Amino acid sequence: MQSVRCVVRFGFLLLCAAAVPAALCVPCEAQVTVERQPWGVLVHNGTETMRISVCGPDLIHVVAGPGDPQAASPATPWIVNPCQPDSFGFDQDAKTATLSTAKLRVHIDLKTAALRFDDAAGRELLQEFANREPRHYVAAEVNGEKVYHVSERFQADPLEGIYGLGQHQSGVFNYRGAVVELAQANTNVAIPFLVSTNGYGLVWNTASRSLFDNRFFLEMKLTAEAADAIDYYFIYGPEMDAVIHRYRDLTGHAPLYGRWAYGFVQSKDRYKSAKQLLDVAQEYRDQHVPLDFIVQDWFWWKYQGDPDYNDDYLKPWPDVPDALRKLHAEHMHAMISVWAMMDPRSQNWQEMKAKGLTIPGTNIYDATNPAARDYYWDHLIGKKFAEGWDGFWLDSSEPEIWDGFSDASLDEKHLYIGNGARYTNIFPLMHSGGVYDHWRKTTDQKRVFILTRSGFLGQQRNATTVWSGDVIGTWMSFRRQIPAGLNFEVSGLPYWTTDIAGYGWPYERDTRDPTYQELYTRWFEFGVFCPIFRTHGHRVNDTNEIFSYGPQTPTLIAYDKLRSRMLPYIYSLAWRVTSDDSTMMRPLVMDWRENQEVRDIGDEYMFGPAFLVSPVTEQGATSRPVYLPPAAAWYDFWTGARLTGDQHIAAPAPLDRIPLYVKAGSILPLGPEVEYAAQSPDAPIELRIYRGADGSFNLYNDEGDTYDYEKGERAVIPMHWDDASSTLTLGAREGSYPGMPQQRTFRVILVAPDHGVGPQVTATADREIAYDGRSVSVTLK
Repeated sequence: MQSVRCVVRFGFLLLCAAAVPAALCVPCEAQVTVERQPWGVLVHNGTETMRISVCGPDLIHVVAGPGDPQAASPATPWIVNPCQPDSFGFDQDAKTATLSTAKLRVHIDLKTAALRFDDAAGRELLQEFANREPRHYVAAEVNGEKVYHVSERFQADPLEGIYGLGQHQSGVFNYRGAVVELAQANTNVAIPFLVSTNGYGLVWNTASRSLFDNRFFLEMKLTAEAADAIDYYFIYGPEMDAVIHRYRDLTGHAPLYGRWAYGFVQSKDRYKSAKQLLDVAQEYRDQHVPLDFIVQDWFWWKYQGDPDYNDDYLKPWPDVPDALRKLHAEHMHAMISVWAMMDPRSQNWQEMKAKGLTIPGTNIYDATNPAARDYYWDHLIGKKFAEGWDGFWLDSSEPEIWDGFSDASLDEKHLYIGNGARYTNIFPLMHSGGVYDHWRKTTDQKRVFILTRSGFLGQQRNATTVWSGDVIGTWMSFRRQIPAGLNFEVSGLPYWTTDIAGYGWPYERDTRDPTYQELYTRWFEFGVFCPIFRTHGHRVNDTNEIFSYGPQTPTLIAYDKLRSRMLPYIYSLAWRVTSDDSTMMRPLVMDWRENQEVRDIGDEYMFGPAFLVSPVTEQGATSRPVYLPPAAAWYDFWTGARLTGDQHIAAPAPLDRIPLYVKAGSILPLGPEVEYAAQSPDAPIELRIYRGADGSFNLYNDEGDTYDYEKGERAVIPMHWDDASSTLTLGAREGSYPGMPQQRTFRVILVAPDHGVGPQVTATADREIAYDGRSVSVTLK
């Protein structure tokens, strides 16, 4: 009789005949042991050890691998609040061991060591494959270091939607059935964090090149190229806001920008002198068109990496700090592009290389080295900051190295932090973090603003806005930015923007071309409803100002003015991002998670709690299909017409109109027509009330550009609409700040057909309220 044996293969016990190759073995009963520990449980399964740590009622940390690994990588600087043991229950029977918290149950199969995550009511959220090996480890040597290629196999629910994972250009919104490579590259941002409509999120806790693979619809596989273990955090919501809140608890919270950063950002490739910046700014002021922020793109330098300006940049206006003072006198802010890439001829590069502060085989400094981050600030960024620049554009932060290569460019390099294969995706976090940390140490009287092309776990804490990269100026590219941005937003980083109508090369466009004017107008309309509203690009005719687009210029100005009127609403949403870990640009699955109708809608979204935004992405379109999700009612922003929810409509969309619908119960604060964010702080606020449901809104304000808000110098006016009694209550003001207007006038508008519609100030209010900080209620009929 042939003997049989149990063998370990990839941490999985298999039943084999003595002469049968291990590859043909079948599962047998494993000797799985589970030991309770103060922090969770320790599971042994042959040569595999799995640590399941309870970090809170809604947060579980799983580490599994050969031997006794503690994490996937020796360092995880993206985690700022590591797991702290929390209370849990533990039960075990002949088949299953179970950890329990107030919100979760984690079941361990004692035959296979496969995990299943349930909510407290017993509803399955996610499980590992139990009939085949759920966890797989292949020993390898990468860049001279012994590591493992690891993979984790989950069994996805047939109906769940999967989102996040950063920003990618495939045009896919719901990643079911898709494959996503998680490696930094121009236009693709690798953030290994996903959220599910089943009510959970998963942080794949590595900076290694990774892969999300759902080609087989029921198998959700995650792999990492170089790791010591499988390592992930399981987060329970069930709502996506709660998942993102827990993610930011783990990786850091997003600070508030200066109020001006939420206005219009003017940029092009490129202004060639400080005088050009002044001339463009003056044109906006002369035309009374809102502008808060202007940008100096690349090639201002003599040698890239040094702080010195080239001679041509200085000729028309040699005193750059003086030009910045003049911009500030016009209430204009300015940002300059500074790269991690350096010219080998630059003095800074030569000194950093001599000190061992660069990455061998590249032309970039090593942002994972604290000493290199210090030098970069002291000898480059800090010098520009001292000149008076208000923000830094950290371009090509994947990073891009020689000749534009940016695809996992550090994978084969050696970094201060360790093997590049372990940490290839980490550069944008460390690069932006060095700038943020030094800025905060320098002053608390100017808020940080960083624009960058890439992002990673935790980067929201560095005051970064990520833009979608050097995308092309085509309708196809435009269509793909919307799902790309929505997935980015649910990846936990709240600030995102695009080059409106594409960057340029290798398909440069002309602002005088009517077909491009149409694309620019549609993309500009979308840009108004992005967290940061920014235009940029290289055009054939070397212009990109709002006045450059011929007959479409009046439409562009009208939308710019709408954005400026929306600043009270947007700044209040921004405060919720900082104070409550909210998300401003919201795919419909965030607010209608259990509605199957919205699972695959990646071209509509909510902008805050009020606006349903439906960009027009087809050339020549005069209407577009729109799904109105379930709600008491929706209002057409342009006409005031009232519509029922949970229906598909054909929305009118002439070129000067993006379909916008406002949810019943919304209180929408709109400011006066202004040319910059800080203008007329005591002017009347228009409050548009969209009847049909109760609603609330907290109107936030502070002095606008210091970190004194962190010390409590801020004010909130709580507002509530009671629909049954038609009563608006402005609650007692909470808090104060220096220079706060003590008296405010609110012009209340009950929106109706042709009343309180469109971007213009409503001529006649239904009621005016003189508010002095004390609670007041008014009834409107």
